[in-house]
Amino acid sequence: MKKKSRKPQHKRNRAKVEAPVEDEPAAIKNAPHSFVIRRGERCSSISRLSRDFRRMMEPFTASNLRERRINKVKDFVHLSGFFHVSHMCVFSLSSQTLSLKIIRMPKGPTLTFKVYQYTLAKDVISNSRKQFVDEECFKTAPLVILNSFSGEGKHLKLMASTFQNMFPPINLSTIKLSSLKRCVLLSYNPVSKLIDLRHYSVTVVPVNLNRGVKKLVTRNIPNLGKFEDIADFVEKGHLLSESEADDEEAHVVLAQNLKCGNLAENQSSLRLHEIGPRITMRLMKIEDDLMTGEVLYHDYIEKDAIEVEALRKKRAQQRRLKEQRKHKQEENLKKKENDKKEHRAKTSKQGKSGEITEQDKLLLKDAEEAVGDISDEDDREYYRKEIGDNPDEELFESAGSGNRKRPFIPKGSNYSLKPKKPRMDKRKQYEEDDRLARQDGKRRGNEGKDKKGKAGKFAKKGMGDDFRGKSKYNGGKKNNTGGKKSGGKKSSKRK
Repeated sequence: MKKKSRKPQHKRNRAKVEAPVEDEPAAIKNAPHSFVIRRGERCSSISRLSRDFRRMMEPFTASNLRERRINKVKDFVHLSGFFHVSHMCVFSLSSQTLSLKIIRMPKGPTLTFKVYQYTLAKDVISNSRKQFVDEECFKTAPLVILNSFSGEGKHLKLMASTFQNMFPPINLSTIKLSSLKRCVLLSYNPVSKLIDLRHYSVTVVPVNLNRGVKKLVTRNIPNLGKFEDIADFVEKGHLLSESEADDEEAHVVLAQNLKCGNLAENQSSLRLHEIGPRITMRLMKIEDDLMTGEVLYHDYIEKDAIEVEALRKKRAQQRRLKEQRKHKQEENLKKKENDKKEHRAKTSKQGKSGEITEQDKLLLKDAEEAVGDISDEDDREYYRKEIGDNPDEELFESAGSGNRKRPFIPKGSNYSLKPKKPRMDKRKQYEEDDRLARQDGKRRGNEGKDKKGKAGKFAKKGMGDDFRGKSKYNGGKKNNTGGKKSGGKKSSKRK
């Protein structure tokens, strides 16, 4: 009986429809995308820090990127072109330090920072007096603010351009103020050469409004159970507590209308709520290529022009050798492919036309030389020399005759010219073995009786016991009949 399938009937013959692939807008394609991964030793806090950094880089980052120990940086580099990744941030933990590498894809440069201090986002939010986290703010890219990166030195300019290019640019003519809900602050200290990274969420509150009206406008409807009328709440709004005082330096004039009572051409107050993470780091070196190129800048190692030139020549020679090996491998691959094509062409021509190639002719010639000119006449002559008489005609008749006809075997039949093996009847073989075993047992019994009858006064002591078999256990007692004659009356009574 045919086994029933577990799949329902309405799902068996359902036609597979491919989902339509929608092209992303040009703004999203051209926006800088990023990978945030971790390398080195395993640590739960570093894993959490990398996740917080991904959350800061949203929405143009791989939030659910899965990493494994077998994955290498080269694997992520190969995938970067398919996902339009422009930057890769690598947290590397060793036994001594924690470093952050920011790589510009696909050909560098690579900036290596040493992390001195860091604080996770959950610790920053839990220590704040007034916790505020808006999940909607992570749907848009943050605003980048750079402080004190205008000093002397090409490394400062390179750092500033790298941090700016990690986030999408802002067009002041088309930007909507409602999309600016977060900001990333990077502050450089020229004395200690440390960079402080902070992450804030931005809220806008109207200014010069009654506190009661402000609460009605900016928040949900408050508890009005203590008031008889809404007018009492508005009039007595000055008695309500205000958690944060307005700072005059944070007052701005808006160019566009926003929600919660923030109108254009009116003053509003900007408030920042830190949502983490915090990172304090220092630039260690800048490399030209992907983590293995020429060192353009180093914080505490300086080399002479001669050493730099020697390293440059050595690196150029290694690059030249690598290109030569690659070119040689490509030539070998092409040669193998051409040889395969020629072999296929020769075999296909031989199969179609049936012509014999020169190589086949040489093989046939070698086979004929190996066989030689052996004939029946040589065999007869050898027989005459050795025996001294003419051989019979029947002796060499079968070897010389080639008129034997083979049976006609139709195509597709299972008939074979090899003789079949005889079928063995194992039952008959077992019966024959049993019959022989019984005969052997009878023969041994008769021989034992004859020897027992011949035993008398000429028999040795204990000879009868040998034919009885000593394997029988007698309880450890001594054999009483061993010292007496085998034919006595007393021994027969005891038996």
